[in-house]
Amino acid sequence: MAFISENIEEFHDIWVFCEQRDGKLQNTDFELISEGRKLADERGAKLVGLLLGSDVKGIASELGGYGADKVIVCDDPNLKVYTTDAYAKVVCDVVMDKKPEVLLIGATTIGRDLAPRCAARLHTGLTADCTHLDIDMNKYLDFLRESSTMEIDPAKFKMEDTNLKMTRPAFGGHLMATIICPRFRPCMSTVRPGVMKKADFVQAKADACEIEMYPVTLAEEDLKTKVLEVVKATRKMVDLVGADVVVAVGNGIKSDVKKGLELAEQLAEAFGGGVIGGSRVAIDEGWLSDDHQVGQTGKTVHPKIYVALGISGAIQHKAGMQDSEVIIAINNNEAAPIFEVASYGIVGNLFDVVPKLIEAMNAQKAAK
Repeated sequence: MAFISENIEEFHDIWVFCEQRDGKLQNTDFELISEGRKLADERGAKLVGLLLGSDVKGIASELGGYGADKVIVCDDPNLKVYTTDAYAKVVCDVVMDKKPEVLLIGATTIGRDLAPRCAARLHTGLTADCTHLDIDMNKYLDFLRESSTMEIDPAKFKMEDTNLKMTRPAFGGHLMATIICPRFRPCMSTVRPGVMKKADFVQAKADACEIEMYPVTLAEEDLKTKVLEVVKATRKMVDLVGADVVVAVGNGIKSDVKKGLELAEQLAEAFGGGVIGGSRVAIDEGWLSDDHQVGQTGKTVHPKIYVALGISGAIQHKAGMQDSEVIIAINNNEAAPIFEVASYGIVGNLFDVVPKLIEAMNAQKAAK
């Protein structure tokens, strides 16, 4: 049957492109499989992982442990190391054959390169850098009620709409836009790493996962580039996404930036080795490098403890940290929006409050 992206009734199931590097699945895969499971349940569809690589069949079943019903494995020596030509051709070949309704790809360096090339070849749309996904309209309206100031009237929405609703930051994070692709399939989206919560691994599900080996056809003319050597450069970057404790600074430290950062580091250390994050203001002002940014245009974090020092709590920032287990906010403005999501709020000058907090924590440690 010919592949025509406008024949939307021929497309079924939710797919996730699962990225591996050096034969190891990436954490983003598990996040997307977990989210894809929710979407598949909403749609009443199967969840399928798509895994490309060389000698990777052995790692495929792990995806089942996070919710995949099936994993399609495309195994070929030419897929051992990522190249745009090889991966784009194989992904498109499988999609044209199997016709998934939705294709999710992590917004990693590989995903950002692969997704638009596949979308162009498949003649479908792509929404990049998404932070929220829905199929069920009622769940989408609940999301709008929680994360926006809109007055939601269901009568104004097409409640039977089952298109994938892909929400992403727009205009530098000052707006959130929800995009649908009603005329073409598959609906394609790249999803920012760290945004979706990873489900618990279940061995029984991994054991029950179906593995399909898909025949790969790659000719010399399909490969316009060849990887001769992979050289990995090392750069020390902060791991916000994997941290248990994040101490973030905002505009409130502007009166004494150096001292504010020192206090944040001391507080992080008092918690037992937290990492330093920052609001967009802190990054734009050059107080911290961009890998420290928390928010819609930065990283989404889910630590056990999140401390906001002098951060007002704009909606763009809250979207990146509001699912933290415990949120402690220190701000001298009692009306700051950050207090709306805080587990504990302290109204006061952070330069006065934080030293006392550090002193109390260190005294408690000494007493033990």
